[in-house]
Amino acid sequence: MKKVMMLLVAVLMITSVQAQKETKKNTYIKNGDLIEATLYHDNGVVSQTGFYTAKGKLTGEWVSYNAEGQKTATAQYDNGAKVGKWFFWNKDTLTEVDYKDSRIAAVNTWKNEGTRVVSNK
Repeated sequence: MKKVMMLLVAVLMITSVQAQKETKKNTYIKNGDLIEATLYHDNGVVSQTGFYTAKGKLTGEWVSYNAEGQKTATAQYDNGAKVGKWFFWNKDTLTEVDYKDSRIAAVNTWKNEGTRVVSNK
């Protein structure tokens, strides 16, 4: 009887651990003419949010997050083309990339050095 109880406890613990590891599934919701997407990391934290056109092209603002939920990038698309200002955060550095015709037009970087911010301009 003791062995049966130990086996039952072990099975319940394994089942409980597996249930906690369930990851969220990416969601795609039709919103007018667009499809709103929310993508997740394996740990269940949001990875990216943004929109697709009905033809599957990226459009509007897309935001990326790391596995801890911190914003790492914002991007702009127009019917699949890279446009406007994109921003990338990495520790104490902010990089701004300007796109024109899906090509990089300019790159600016700011670094936080304690009480001052240094730019590459």
